Amino acid sequence: MGLRKSKLALLVALAVQQLAVHAQTAAQKEEALPEVKVKSARELPPTYNPPTAVSATKIEAPLRDIPQTVNVVPQAVLRDQAVRSMQDVLKSVPGVGLSSGDGQRDQVTIRGFSAIADQFIDGMRDDAMYFRDLSNIEQVEVIKGPASVLYGRGSSGGLINRITKKPGIDKNEVSLQFGSWNQKRGEFDLARNYSDNGVAFRVTGALERADSYRDQQFLQREALSPSLSIKLGDATKLLIQGEYLSDRRVTDFGIPSYKGRPVDVPSNTYYGAADARHFDYTQSRVTALGFTLDHRFNNEWSLRNAFRHYDYSLNRNNTLVGSVNEAALTASLNRSNVLRQEDGYFNQTELVQKTTIAGMPHQLLYGVEIGKQNKDQFFRTWNNIATVSLFNPVSPVVPFTPSTTPSSSTDNQGILTTNSAYIQDLVTLSAQWKALAGVRYDAFEQETQNRSGQTILSRTDRAWSPRAGLVYQPNETQSYYASVSKSFQPSGESLPLAATNAQIAPEETTNQEIGAKFDFFDGKASATASLFRLERTNIKFTDPATNRLVPIGTQRTDGLELTFSGDLSHGWQVWSGYAYLDAEVTSSPAVDNSDNVVKNVRVQGKQPTLTPKHSASLWLTKALGNGLRAGAGVNYVADRFANPGNTVTLPAYTLVDAMVGYKIAGLDLQLNINNLFDRAYIVSGHGSAPNLNVPGAPRNVQLTARYTF
Repeated sequence: MGLRKSKLALLVALAVQQLAVHAQTAAQKEEALPEVKVKSARELPPTYNPPTAVSATKIEAPLRDIPQTVNVVPQAVLRDQAVRSMQDVLKSVPGVGLSSGDGQRDQVTIRGFSAIADQFIDGMRDDAMYFRDLSNIEQVEVIKGPASVLYGRGSSGGLINRITKKPGIDKNEVSLQFGSWNQKRGEFDLARNYSDNGVAFRVTGALERADSYRDQQFLQREALSPSLSIKLGDATKLLIQGEYLSDRRVTDFGIPSYKGRPVDVPSNTYYGAADARHFDYTQSRVTALGFTLDHRFNNEWSLRNAFRHYDYSLNRNNTLVGSVNEAALTASLNRSNVLRQEDGYFNQTELVQKTTIAGMPHQLLYGVEIGKQNKDQFFRTWNNIATVSLFNPVSPVVPFTPSTTPSSSTDNQGILTTNSAYIQDLVTLSAQWKALAGVRYDAFEQETQNRSGQTILSRTDRAWSPRAGLVYQPNETQSYYASVSKSFQPSGESLPLAATNAQIAPEETTNQEIGAKFDFFDGKASATASLFRLERTNIKFTDPATNRLVPIGTQRTDGLELTFSGDLSHGWQVWSGYAYLDAEVTSSPAVDNSDNVVKNVRVQGKQPTLTPKHSASLWLTKALGNGLRAGAGVNYVADRFANPGNTVTLPAYTLVDAMVGYKIAGLDLQLNINNLFDRAYIVSGHGSAPNLNVPGAPRNVQLTARYTF
C-alpha cells in the first residue's frame, strides 16, 4: 500500500506542479478574476465552467473556496451531449460507477461506495427509487466524500444534488427530439417575469415515447414542473414548486454470465417473459409540492425556510435470471412483484449570518431539519418458474401471478423520522487563508411494522457529523486545500429495518483529502486535482460461521481525481476528468456464493463491485462560425467486478460520441451520434450478483430541434 500511495502522491504532485506553472502565467496576465455575481434566479450563460455551487456549503460560494471535490455538470454540457437520463449525466463524472438499479431506478457508486439513497433535489432528500427526468434541471452537482454535516445520514462516497430551473426570467422554448429505436421526445420551458408586480412563473415539461435496442423494452414518460415566485416585500420572497412524473418501462435486469464474463450474445437479448410489456413492466409515479421562503433582515442576517412533501408509488414486475447451470448451458428464471407506496416531508430552516469576529469575516450557517417518511413495501418472489437456453433464450409465457406459492414475501411499513441541527462557518482568516468547519447532530428514528408477523422493530441513532477544511490561496488563480469529514450510515438507511440489522449501530465513513484548484483564461476554465483516502467501518456482513449479521467489516478507497473544464479561446469548450480508485474490502468475514461455479469466495481483499480502477472522459466542442458548431468525446471505463467475490468481470470499454449543430435565429438544430464505432460493452451491473449485467446501446443517433421565441 505504501508504494501505491507514493506513486499516487508523485502523480498528483506532478499534476499540481504543471498546473501551477500555467496558473501563474495566467495570474501575470490578470491580477483578479471577475467578481462573482450571486442572484436568486437567473438564466445561466452557456458555460462549461460554472463558478459557484450551492451543494457543498448550502450557500452560493465560489468553488475555489470549498475544501472538497465538487463536480458541477452545467446545462451547456447537458444540452451538447443530449443527455436524457441521470446515467447519461453521471457517466463522465470521475469516480462514479454505474448500476442497473434493479431496472427501476437511478443508482450509482461514488468512489467505490453505493449511493443508492444519496439523491437530492435543491438540497432536499429525494431517496425514492425511480428514474428521474431532466426537463426541469438546470445543472447537476456531485459532492465527493461524506456530506452528513449538511445532509444527514448516508453519503459514504458522496451525493448527487439536482438544481432545478427557477422562475425569474423571460423565456419561451420548445424542443422536439427524434432518435433511434422510434424515440420521440418533446419538451417545453415557458417563463415570465413580471418584475413590476413582483411575480414570476415558470413551467417545464416533457413527453417521451420510445422503444429500445433491448428486445421488448419501451418507455412511456410524462413530466410536468410548475413554479411560482412571489415578492412579498422588499426583503421577502416566496417560491412555490410542484412536480409530477410518470414513468413506465420494462424492468430490465440484463444478461447472465458464463465462465467469468457476461454471456456473448447480441445486445438485444432479453431473459424475461414473452409479453414483457404487460408482465415485466415497472410503473412509477412521483408528485411533489414544496416552497422556499427567503427573507433578508439586513446586510448581516438572512433566513431561508424550505419545505418539500412528496408521494411516490411503484408497481414493479419482473422476470430475471436467478441462477446459471454452466454445464447444461441453461439459465433458471425467477419472478417477482414489488409494490412500494411512500410519502414524506422534509423542512429545513436555515439562518445565515455575515459578521466580523477578531477582524476576520465569517459567514455562519445555522440550520434545523425535521422530516418524516412512511415507506410501505410488499414483495413476492417465485423461484425457478422456467428454464431457458443460456445463449439462445426463448422467452417463456408466464402468467402475471404464477400459480406456485411465493418463495418469499415481505409486507411491512417503515417509518423514518429525522430531527437534526447543524452549524457551519466559512471564515476568511487572511487574504490567502480560508477555513470551513461545521458539525451536525442527528436523532434518526426508525420503526418497522411487519404485517405478516405483527412484529415491530425500532431503533434510534444519535450521531455527530463533523467536517473541517483549510484553504490556501496564494493568488487569485490558485487554491490548495486539506479537509476531513465524517458521515454515518444507519441500519436500513433509507429502507425499513429487518430483524437481522435492527440492533446494529450505524456504519461510519471518514474522508481525508488534499487537493488543488486552478483558474485559467480569466476564470473561464478551471482544473482540479484531489488525493483522498475514504474509509468505511462497522460494515455489516454475514458471518458464515454463525450465519449472523456482524458489524466488523471495513472498506477503503485510496484515490486520485483530476478534472479540466471550461471555455477556452477561439470557440473551444472542454469537459474532462480522470479517476484512479484503489478500492478494497480490507476486513470482512463474509464469503460470496453468487458465482455460477465457484463458491465460498472470501470477500476480504477484493475490490468493491462496479468500481473501475481507472476511468476517464474527454468532451470537446468548437464554434465554427455562422451558427455552426461541432463536438466529439471519448469515455473510457476499466474492468469492473459484477459480484463481491470478484469472479465475474465486466470488461473495459472505450466509447466515442460526436455532435454537430447549427443555429439560425431562434432555431437550434443538433445531431448527436452515440457509440460512433458501434462497440459492444456492458454499461452497468447489479452490484451484488454475477447474472444481472446490462449491455450498452449500439451506435445510435438523436436529432434535436429547439426553438426559442
